[in-house]
Amino acid sequence: MSYMTAFPIVSKIIGKVIFMKNKKLTAIVAAILVIVVAIGGFMYFKLRPQTSEGAKTIEFSVTDKTETKKFTIKTDAEFLSGALEEQKLIEGTESEYGLFVTKVNGIAADSSKEEWWCFTKGGEMLMTGVDSTPIADGDSFEATLKVGYDS
Repeated sequence: MSYMTAFPIVSKIIGKVIFMKNKKLTAIVAAILVIVVAIGGFMYFKLRPQTSEGAKTIEFSVTDKTETKKFTIKTDAEFLSGALEEQKLIEGTESEYGLFVTKVNGIAADSSKEEWWCFTKGGEMLMTGVDSTPIADGDSFEATLKVGYDS
């Protein structure tokens, strides 16, 4: 027979101590989680790409299956989509994730053939959508028609 069954009062006291320790541990873990989320939010707002106001000139090239066309765009827009829409260079549909570009310079991507538009800046694929990609004077962007969703 264990002391827990022989001494019910001791059993209750030990149970309360364990519960209190778990309660304190839960409170500590919750506090740490709140701090980590707060620091993460602060870092996001401090380190996210910043927009620049005023006139700027950007370069934009479009590569489809046969050719590459280059455009020089003068704009006051703060984000890539604004500059491209001003020039009527892109079309798409709005979604909860932002603008899904389906047409660039009048050329539609055919989803039945797994075609899609890949946007890059200086050759590096964008990690943001066109409507959340800030632009600055002198930036260079590319849109390339890709085939195959695993490319």
